[in-house]
Amino acid sequence: MTQDWTDFLARQGASDTVEHFGDPAAELAAARGQSVFAPLADFGLIRASGDEAATFLHNLLTNDVKNLAPDAARFAGLCTAKGRLIASFHIWHDRNDDLLLMLSADILPGILKKLSMYVMRSKVKLTDASNDCVLLGLAGPEAEAAVQGLGAAIPFPMQVVPFEHGQVVRLDERRFILALDPAAAPAVWTKLAVKSRAVGTAAWRWLEIAAGQPRIVAGTQEAFVPQMTNLEAAAVGGVSFTKGCYPGQEVVARAQYLGKVKRRMYRARMAAPAAPGTHVYAAETGDQHCGGIVTVAPSPDGGYDALVVVQASCADGGDVHVGALNGPRLDFLALPYAVS
Repeated sequence: MTQDWTDFLARQGASDTVEHFGDPAAELAAARGQSVFAPLADFGLIRASGDEAATFLHNLLTNDVKNLAPDAARFAGLCTAKGRLIASFHIWHDRNDDLLLMLSADILPGILKKLSMYVMRSKVKLTDASNDCVLLGLAGPEAEAAVQGLGAAIPFPMQVVPFEHGQVVRLDERRFILALDPAAAPAVWTKLAVKSRAVGTAAWRWLEIAAGQPRIVAGTQEAFVPQMTNLEAAAVGGVSFTKGCYPGQEVVARAQYLGKVKRRMYRARMAAPAAPGTHVYAAETGDQHCGGIVTVAPSPDGGYDALVVVQASCADGGDVHVGALNGPRLDFLALPYAVS
């Protein structure tokens, strides 16, 4: 974030980490049933420009980038050679036809360095574009009306539309991303605040969890193959099995076609917080962990909601604990989509 935007958020009452705006419980309650907007301060952007940018990313990521339409968005992962996720991205074309990759800010420097190692003679330039746009998340029953109020057309899910002050990326029925020109962001904020409530990053994480949307952060790098985080599920749409090779592709393909994936991502509630990457345990596996926390946020119903990868047989048993066999118990909740 630019210093001007950081200062603006502070004047709106944001906490130092932008986790909330002074009343976390009320913000979470609003996120559940009202229209809200959030500064996506814990995300950053990588820009890929040049004639071969799409082909370059296509050859590295789990999803088809080469055939990404100018008005489309896509979710994708970056894996190690062993098929373990080290990043997850939302990807779309900006108004200059460069590709923008939105990812967790804590891993951006390392991922930018990792991707840059593959450039060699490719006609592509990779840069940290986090200060080029202000990212706001928008969600709720009046989100479409808010988008229209900004002068933008209503996009379909995973579609991108331009408007005077930037772009609107629709993620699903409830959630949108606004990628704004920094100079226009305060005015857009003021306009949104007329009928929507500003919430912090904690409330936006809860909305991600409610949507079953995984996010790879520093604590979960190399912890999961894509299918463990439901990346290949149609509702997530993060893996193409027809696009050709990429790092880890053989492992991902074997997991898809040679037997059932033993670990899957579930939604759950727990009494105490736990950091992403914290292992979970069940009596069935004893001292060996049976999965790990993907992401976590305070719940409007009390306690904490999480996305958690768990061995399917342990989840079926229902007695899974965080951090140790005698740790806080997970109460499993329904995901908004089916996983085979």
